[in-house]
Amino acid sequence: MADTLDFLLEIGCEEMPSAPLMNAAKQLPKLVQKRLDVAGLSHGAVRVVSSPRRLAAIVSDVAVATEAIDEVMRGPKAQIAFDAEGNPTKAAAGFARKCGIEASELQVRTAEDGNDYVFAQKSVPSKPAMPILSELSHDVIADIEWPNYRSQRWGSEHETFVRPIRWICALLGSEVVPVTYADVTSGNVTRGHRVLAPGEHVVADPASYESVLEDAFVLSADRREEVIRKGIAEVEAARPGCRVDTPKRTFDEVVNLCEWPTVLLGTFDEEFLKVPQEIICESMLSNQRYFPIFDAQGKLTREFVIVSNADPKVSATVVSGNERVVRPRLDDAKFFFEEDLKRPMEEFVQRLGIVTFQEKLGSTLQKVGRMERLAKAVAQAAGEDGQGVSNAVRAAHLAKADLVSQAVVEFTSQQGVMGGYYAEAAGEPADVCAAIREHYRPRFAGDELPSGTCGKCVAIADKLDTACGIFAIHEPPTGSSDPYAVRRAAIGIIAMLRTMPSVHLKDLIALALSSYAEQGLEFDAAAVQADVEKFFLGRLAAIAKEEGVAPDAIEAVSSVGVIDPAEFLARAEALDAARSEQPELFDDLATAYARAHNLADTSLGCEVDAALLGESERALLSACEQGEQKVVACVEDSDFAGACSALAELREPIDRFFEDVLVMDEDTKVRENRLRLLNRFASVFADVANIGALSRKK
Repeated sequence: MADTLDFLLEIGCEEMPSAPLMNAAKQLPKLVQKRLDVAGLSHGAVRVVSSPRRLAAIVSDVAVATEAIDEVMRGPKAQIAFDAEGNPTKAAAGFARKCGIEASELQVRTAEDGNDYVFAQKSVPSKPAMPILSELSHDVIADIEWPNYRSQRWGSEHETFVRPIRWICALLGSEVVPVTYADVTSGNVTRGHRVLAPGEHVVADPASYESVLEDAFVLSADRREEVIRKGIAEVEAARPGCRVDTPKRTFDEVVNLCEWPTVLLGTFDEEFLKVPQEIICESMLSNQRYFPIFDAQGKLTREFVIVSNADPKVSATVVSGNERVVRPRLDDAKFFFEEDLKRPMEEFVQRLGIVTFQEKLGSTLQKVGRMERLAKAVAQAAGEDGQGVSNAVRAAHLAKADLVSQAVVEFTSQQGVMGGYYAEAAGEPADVCAAIREHYRPRFAGDELPSGTCGKCVAIADKLDTACGIFAIHEPPTGSSDPYAVRRAAIGIIAMLRTMPSVHLKDLIALALSSYAEQGLEFDAAAVQADVEKFFLGRLAAIAKEEGVAPDAIEAVSSVGVIDPAEFLARAEALDAARSEQPELFDDLATAYARAHNLADTSLGCEVDAALLGESERALLSACEQGEQKVVACVEDSDFAGACSALAELREPIDRFFEDVLVMDEDTKVRENRLRLLNRFASVFADVANIGALSRKK
C-alpha cells in the first residue's frame, strides 16, 4: 500500500450566494490544513474547487497513517525531582505534565555525567488516517463560518450550513471516507450541472474529480472566469473600440452564479439611451448582473453582455427572456429620472430639512448651510474671482439636493452624479454641475480628485464639516471603528489641499467648528480644534512615511504645528533631503540643538546684552541674526530647502560656542545672558522644524 494518497472532501448543497461562497472558499483550505497538522497527518498542498452547488478541498499526498512517536526526554536531577520520602516534587510533577504523562511514570536513570536524572518515555502508536479524516471532515463542515448570513437547518437534524447539504463526496485514494453530517452520508459520487448533466456521477479518486466535473458540465471558478473573459474578449473584438464594463464585484458574483457559463449578447430599446447612462448601467449591473457595453467615445450602447448557465442550445430563448426582463428595470430608471426633472432643485434642497445628517449634528439642510460657508472660504483662500466664489457657494447649496430624488433613493451609489444632471437640466453653470457631480471624490486613496477648483471647494467643505462635527460630539474614529469614514475624509482633504497651497487648514477647521457653535452645539472649541489638528497631523505623518520620508524628519516637522498639507510635506521632504546630502553636519547640528534646547530657559526671553559676550558668543549671535533673516525669507517663499541650508550654517558657530563657553557660569548675569543667547539660537529653528529630533536613535 502507498504511504500517501490524495484526499477529497466535497460538500454538495443547494445554490450558495456568491459572497458567502467566496468567503467559505478562503476558509476551507486553512481549516483542512490546520486539522491535518493537529492530527499529525503529513500532507501536501490543499486546493479548493467551488461552484454555486459545491465546495471542495483536494489535498495531495496525505499520509495513510500518523507516524509512531517513541521519544525519551530528560528532566531534573533525581534529588530535585523527589523528596526524602521518595514523593514527586513540584519539579517532577511539572516535567511529567509537560511530557503528557503521570509523575508516577517517570523513571530514574544514571546519565553520562554520573548523575541520576528522571526520564520520561513517551510512546504514541501510529494511527490510521481513515478515522482521523472522517472526524476531520465533519468538523471542517461545522467550522465554516457564514458572516452576515444565517445558516439553515433541514430535516430533523440540528446541524447547520449556509444552504441544505444534499451530498458529500469524501475519498482517500479510491476508498470512501465515512462522513455523516446532519442526515447526509458520504459516498463516491458528485452531481453534475442541473440541466446539462443531472444526477450522480462516480468519482474514482481525487485525481479524477475535476475531469468528472467537467464531463458533467461543471467548471471550477478559475475555469469559469477564463471562459467568461474569453467570451467578453470575443464580443469586444467584434466591435472595434468598444469596451465591456466588468466591475470586479459584479464580475466575481457572476462567476459564482453559474457552473457552465455561456457569454451571450442582448439589446435594449434605444429610448433608454436618453436616460443618464449611470443609472442604466447600475440597474443592469446591480439588478440583473448584465455587463454594459460602451463605444469608442465612452458612450453607452444598446448592447449588453449576459452570462448564461443554461443549455447553450437555448441561447436565443435566454437572450429573449433577459431582454424582456431588463425593459421594466430600465423603464423604472427612466421614470424616476423624468419625474425628478419635473421638480425644481430648490424643492429638493428644502426637503433636506427632514433628512437627518447625524442625530446630534442636525439635518442635512443644516449641513448644506455649513458647507456653503466653508466652500466660500476655501474658494476665497484659493484665489478664485467673484464668479468662482459664487459658483462654489451655489454648488455647495445644491450638492446634496439629489439625496431626496427618486433616482438616488433607488440607485444610492449615484448620489452627486444625478444631482449634476439635474443641475445641468436646470441651466446651472458648467462648473457648478461638475462640482455637484464630483464632490464625493476622492472616495478612497488613489481615487480621482474633483476636476476643477469649484469641485474641490465643495468636496473639502463636505468632508471637513463631517470630520469636525464628529470630533465636536466626541465620537472620533478609533482603532477598530470609523463609522463616519473620517479617516477617508481626512485623506481626501489632504489630497485636495496639496493642490491648493494658499488654503490654510487651521482656519477652515476653526470656521467649521464656529458654524456648529452658531447652530447651538455645545463643545470646547479650543480642545476640539486641537484634537482635529492632531488628527490631521497623524494622517500627514502617515502619508509622508508612505512617500519615503524618514520617521525622524517627520517627527521634526510635526513638532512645529504645521498642518497645511503642501507645506508639511515640502518641509519634511526638504529636511530629509538636506540631512541625506550632509548627514554628519545635520547629526551634529541636531545634537547641538538638542543640547541648547535642554539648557535654554524660555522665561528669560531672547534679548541678549552684547556687551557681556565673548568672541564665540558674538559669533553665534551674529550667525543667529543672519540665519533668522534667511529662514524667514525662505519660509515666506516656501523655499524649505533654502531654510534648511540657512540652519546648516549655524552648526559651526554653535559647536564653537559649546567648546569655548561654560554656559552655567557662577555669575548670574553672565549665565542668564548666555541662556538668552541659546534661546535666540533655538528660536531660529522654531518656524522650520525641531531639529533635535534628528539626534535620536533611528
